[in-house]
Amino acid sequence: MDVARDAAETARRMRAEGVRGVDTKSTSTDVVTAADRAVERQVVAALRDARPGDTVLGEEYGDSADPRSRPPGAVRWILDPIDGTVNYLYGLPEYAVSLAAEVDGVVVAGVVRNAATGDEWRATRGGGAYRDGERLRGSAQTDLAHALIATGFGYDPARRRHQAAVLAGLITEVRDIRRFGAAAIDLCRVAEGAMDAYYEKGLNAWDHAAGGLVATEAGLRVAGLAGAPPGPELVIAAPPALFGPLHAHLLRLDAAGGA
Repeated sequence: MDVARDAAETARRMRAEGVRGVDTKSTSTDVVTAADRAVERQVVAALRDARPGDTVLGEEYGDSADPRSRPPGAVRWILDPIDGTVNYLYGLPEYAVSLAAEVDGVVVAGVVRNAATGDEWRATRGGGAYRDGERLRGSAQTDLAHALIATGFGYDPARRRHQAAVLAGLITEVRDIRRFGAAAIDLCRVAEGAMDAYYEKGLNAWDHAAGGLVATEAGLRVAGLAGAPPGPELVIAAPPALFGPLHAHLLRLDAAGGA
C-alpha cells in the first residue's frame, strides 16, 4: 500500500535528519517523537483524500470519529505511525508503520513496513499473508522445548516486574527468548517462521491489528488467554502445535495478570 510506504519513507528520512521533539507519554521511559506525530498526520491526510468516508484510529491522536456513529460496513483504519519508537530513538533498525483496515470490528487487511529496512508484510482476510510476494506459513516447529519465543515488556515498573516473573517461569520451558521492541514486526517475523511464537501483555489495537492478521493468515492461532480475544490482557501468536503448550504455561504463570 502506497500510503504505508510513503509514511515509512517519512519516518526513515526524519530519523536520518535527527530525532526531534522527543516527549513522554504513560511513563518517563515511554517516548513519542515529532516523527510519530508527523507520520500519523500524513497517513490520516492521505486516507481522507483517498477515502473521505472512512475513519482512523491512530496511536497519537486517537479515533477521528465516535465509534457509535459509524454505520455498518464502514471502514476504520488502525494506525501505529512508528511501532518501536524506542528503537527509532536509538537508531536500531526495528521500527515500522503498521496500518490495518477494520470493518464491523473485524480486521480485513493489514500492512506492516519496517521503515529502516524496507521489509514489508501484508495480508488480507482469507487471502493469505505475504512478504515480497512469498506466501507465509509460519514455523513448522512442534516442540515447545525447541521453540524460539518472542515477547515484549510494558513501560510501567509494576507491569515489568510481573512480566519478568512470567518470563523467568517460561524460559526453562523453551529454547530461548527474543525481545526486539516492535510488536508489529514481532508478529510478522513469527508469521514468516523467523521465530516460532510470540506473546505479550499490554498491546493496544494499533500494536497488533495489522501484524495479527499477517500471523493469522500465515496459519498461526492468534488469541488471548483462556478463550479471550487478543487484546490488552494478552496476545499469543503461535502455530497450532505450539499454541496449546505455550498457552498452558502462560495460564499457569498468570501472564494476563499483574498491573
